[in-house]
Amino acid sequence: MSLSRTALSVLGLLALAAPARAEGEVNLYTTREPGLIRPLLDAFTKASGVKVNTVFVDKGLAERVAAEGARSAADVVMTVDIGNLIELVDRDLAQPVRSPVLEAAIPATLRDSEGRWFALSTRARVAYADPDLRDLAGLTYEDLADPKWKGKVCLRSGQHPYNTALIAAYLIKHGEAKTEAWLRGVKDNLARKAAGGDRDVARDIVADLCDVGLGNSYYVGLMRSGRGGPEQKKWGEGIQVVLPTFQGGGTHVNVSGAVVAKSAPNRDNAVKLLEYLVSDDAQGLYAKADYEYPVKPGVAADPLLAALGPLKVDTTSLVEIARNRKAASLLVDKVGFDR
Repeated sequence: MSLSRTALSVLGLLALAAPARAEGEVNLYTTREPGLIRPLLDAFTKASGVKVNTVFVDKGLAERVAAEGARSAADVVMTVDIGNLIELVDRDLAQPVRSPVLEAAIPATLRDSEGRWFALSTRARVAYADPDLRDLAGLTYEDLADPKWKGKVCLRSGQHPYNTALIAAYLIKHGEAKTEAWLRGVKDNLARKAAGGDRDVARDIVADLCDVGLGNSYYVGLMRSGRGGPEQKKWGEGIQVVLPTFQGGGTHVNVSGAVVAKSAPNRDNAVKLLEYLVSDDAQGLYAKADYEYPVKPGVAADPLLAALGPLKVDTTSLVEIARNRKAASLLVDKVGFDR
């Protein structure tokens, strides 16, 4: 018995509305550069037989998933920066996952208590400095506002997520008034306008434009390994790197991480992918391929990062840091940090 034209039309509409479910596949939406994570995804496919379909979204990741709604093909949404992970949760785009594997591998401070987001690697906000400087072992983030550094500090924009996260942590520790005073002090110490990227800080130190600045730890690996080219290798080898801390605290870290999308059509495979990404093998690949610190205890960092010394992670809540990002951003504007 044949279907009527009307029935066929209805079935067609239902097919268009259905999420992209496929046995043996998982759909990953990510802001991470494909080249950085491809070794991890290929290793997962080899180990599990599950094919990873990758959608790279440079900007507006949460907006895209929200716009797609229940029809979204996204199974796993992977991004960097705790603020972006919390945004996915706040916009109700993530679903809770209970996994003994994830809970055993990831420290409680690096995952959501309800299983809605999971950190997969960390990166430290470290100091790049002129190699001729001495006695920097006890350097603190607070020290960057000391007048002794006037005209000697280089930084990227205060509004960049890497810096607003650090400022938010400072705000939680010291309160608004002291954070504003600190920002004004750091601004007064800038050797140039706050701009460019973290690697530009290393470049400008090598060029004797400034003596000290902040950058993410993984850039040290990228530069010193030569993966960024010979010029960046020169920058990486031309600086000393220090793990600064907050007074009475530790070194500020941010994360890369992922959520299982609320409407994940291939939920089981999504969980399999996350569980693989915290395995010893995958965490080792994060260390070697991306020069990031593994989240799983006992997995070694790449030798280029291990050479920086033991990392004492600051214990300020990542969730609280995310919640204070807007206040930090407003303070950056208030003091005219980027002008």
